[in-house]
Amino acid sequence: MIDLHLHTTASDGRSEPEELARRAAAAGLRTIAVTDHDTTAGVARARAAAAPLGVKVVMGIEITAVHASRDVHLLGYFFDDGDPELTTFLERQRADRRRRIGLMLDRLRALGIALDEESVRSEAAAAGKAIGRPAIARALVTAGHAENIADAFDRFIAEGRPGFIARQGAPPADVVALIARAGGVSSFAHPGKLGLDDLLPDLARAGLTAVEVFHPDHAGADSDRYMALAQALGLLVSGGSDYHGPASGRVDAMGVVHLPDVHFQALQAQAEIARRERRPGRRGPGL
Repeated sequence: MIDLHLHTTASDGRSEPEELARRAAAAGLRTIAVTDHDTTAGVARARAAAAPLGVKVVMGIEITAVHASRDVHLLGYFFDDGDPELTTFLERQRADRRRRIGLMLDRLRALGIALDEESVRSEAAAAGKAIGRPAIARALVTAGHAENIADAFDRFIAEGRPGFIARQGAPPADVVALIARAGGVSSFAHPGKLGLDDLLPDLARAGLTAVEVFHPDHAGADSDRYMALAQALGLLVSGGSDYHGPASGRVDAMGVVHLPDVHFQALQAQAEIARRERRPGRRGPGL
């Protein structure tokens, strides 16, 4: 089985990369992609742990773009993680994440909710790690302001809630182009969650490779609709469990939601084309 959407503690996942590899093997997965938000810091560790277990780890990431002040998540696969342009871009992305977290903590403090800022920020201390709103959500739960992470989001830090700060970032088409220049392929993540289907035609014209058809938040009718839309736009298909680890609320789909091999082979073939079309002088692929 193939799962191309998994997270580790390098971003907002709750499993260390080594634990993720063990859980993937136990679930019967044989090819996975670690797709942490705006970082590839967990990939090498996952690969080292997965290889003896017979699990292949392909290079992956989930990059946050911004359209009309809304987050748009784009998955990238098979790219060169040492590409200088991509490396610089991701460093800026992680810096903006830290800026945003600081502003959200300030906003919550103004509301009378003082959290342990040092504890929250410590989650971003490791090199290459990407911090996000779940760090604040966990602090809200620890401090007794929320019953669980979902409650913390719903009451305080989801879009439109009093502690929310909109993200700043690159347009989706720019991220699609960046992934391609790094020798990779891109996929529009969990479109059923976003309600931004109108972006897909323009992104397809801009070079988007695929749509994430298979996802835990897509019912059968959703998957059918996005499969038809991908075919109509000439796009390929990706899919995965969006696993975030124990106590994350997103754990049960590992080994259940997966990508059929025929679609994985199509993505891999397109990635080979992307690598051949890269600007000269770049490094090899991140397989």
